[in-house]
Amino acid sequence: MNFPNVMDQTYHFITSRMVETGQAPHYTEIAKELGVSMEEGRQTLHALIAKRVPAWLAPGTDFIASFAPFNNQPTQFRITIDGLQKWFGQ
Repeated sequence: MNFPNVMDQTYHFITSRMVETGQAPHYTEIAKELGVSMEEGRQTLHALIAKRVPAWLAPGTDFIASFAPFNNQPTQFRITIDGLQKWFGQ
């Protein structure tokens, strides 16, 4: 049986959180979800982005700017589901 590795768990958590709330989690939330230190959560986020997933951080920060298909910052691509508009597309 294959168990998800840390990168899989992190990817799933970020995507799920964006679907749920319309906002990307902070690395401290990733750390809490994974049960690791805040620094390990930050490093895991950077490692995931370095894997060339379709996502990026805001320049010079540890904040997720975009995580496909969502953008954490407002764009002209608004996503509305069941009358709720809490997402922006890349």
